[in-house]
Amino acid sequence: MLTDINAEQLDATVRHIEALGANVIAARAFDVSDYDEVVAFGEEVHALTGSLDVVMNVAGIAVWGTVENLTHEQWRTTVDVNLMGPIHVIETFVPPMIAAGRGGQLVNVSSTAGLIALPWHAAYSAAKFGLVGVSEVLRYDLRRHGIGVSVVVPGAVETGLVKTVQINGVDRSNPKVNKGIDAFPKVTAEKAARAIIDGVLHNRFIVYTSFDTRFGYFWKRKFALPYEIAMRIANDRFAYLAKISARGQ
Repeated sequence: MLTDINAEQLDATVRHIEALGANVIAARAFDVSDYDEVVAFGEEVHALTGSLDVVMNVAGIAVWGTVENLTHEQWRTTVDVNLMGPIHVIETFVPPMIAAGRGGQLVNVSSTAGLIALPWHAAYSAAKFGLVGVSEVLRYDLRRHGIGVSVVVPGAVETGLVKTVQINGVDRSNPKVNKGIDAFPKVTAEKAARAIIDGVLHNRFIVYTSFDTRFGYFWKRKFALPYEIAMRIANDRFAYLAKISARGQ
């Protein structure tokens, strides 16, 4: 069962999966921040198959910017899609899993920005930190029902999301800006997918897709002062990118 806000890309994914010999039972294009749309899709899925065994919250958008550059609409949309969207899915699909009594797995895709204070990520982290918190609570709440919970914390992955990141106050056409942003280490979508599947199969709570996130979170927990210094340096670097962007250099 698949969803995507982009109908064309969803159709392409369905064709690709079916070409590999798998069966797509239901696919619908809609915005997960629309609760009524999620409920309607849930009714369709449950009428076809009953309760699910694995539910994956993958949909998301990315908006970066300093607080004076973020609009209210960007704050709201980022939280609506990245936090309320997964909550809508959880509300719709997890209670039937509990009622079925077969156990299962809930997988929520958060982000490195759900663990670490990355520069310009205030709106994004508001949602992604929230999703980590929801996941941690449900990890214990759902344990008695045999439902495991995994929260994925990817860094930069080579997907469409990286190409559509909105960065307020920065000229994305500036080569120096793009070079600075592209300096983030990226992993392939295939590598990230393998890490997620392995995490689900082993019922891991935090699922890392790259070493940098694991290392950064370790430093945050074990070495508070060096972590703070590193975050200040990263923030200064982003401020420099904003400056050269504003000068058009």
